[in-house]
Amino acid sequence: MPHVSLTQLWLPILLSAVGVFVASSLVHMVLKWHASEYKALANEDEVRAAIRKESPTPGQYVLPHCSDHKDMGKPEMLAKYQEGPVAMVVVMPNGAPAMGAALGKWFAFTVLVAITAAYLAGRTLGVGTHYLQVFRVVGAVSFVAYGFGSISLAIWMGKPWSSVLKDLADALIYGLLSAGIFGSLWPR
Repeated sequence: MPHVSLTQLWLPILLSAVGVFVASSLVHMVLKWHASEYKALANEDEVRAAIRKESPTPGQYVLPHCSDHKDMGKPEMLAKYQEGPVAMVVVMPNGAPAMGAALGKWFAFTVLVAITAAYLAGRTLGVGTHYLQVFRVVGAVSFVAYGFGSISLAIWMGKPWSSVLKDLADALIYGLLSAGIFGSLWPR
């Protein structure tokens, strides 16, 4: 069974990336099912003022901060954890979010996922493979690529599991869409 090259799959790669980009836009701008995952602090202005006073550079911060894991068991650190808050904070550059740049990076990611799915399907499936088999391989690869990172964020960063479930629903949509496009356009 001859392998299928990436050059033979340029059209499903491109259409899959565009399809996922459009679907994700609909999920976030029309369905808005992720909007409830972002909560406001009652004292937001005070928190903003405190962070602004510190003037941290963009990056990821943790509260309480412990520079060495060996110190996590010390009574003073345990007291800080008990007192709270325990948080991870991402500080971004000041100014309105650069949506154009973020959307460009998101589209590049959708292309990367499509190329990865195409590569794996092309190495494991031959020309003329039945639609359903292509659908299974591309759908599984795409679902994992779009969704499983969110699980890691829940485990290690405290992302709410309700948000992870929504991310996995998104990933399922994107995976099914990609699978359908590849299955329909697979070389015969």
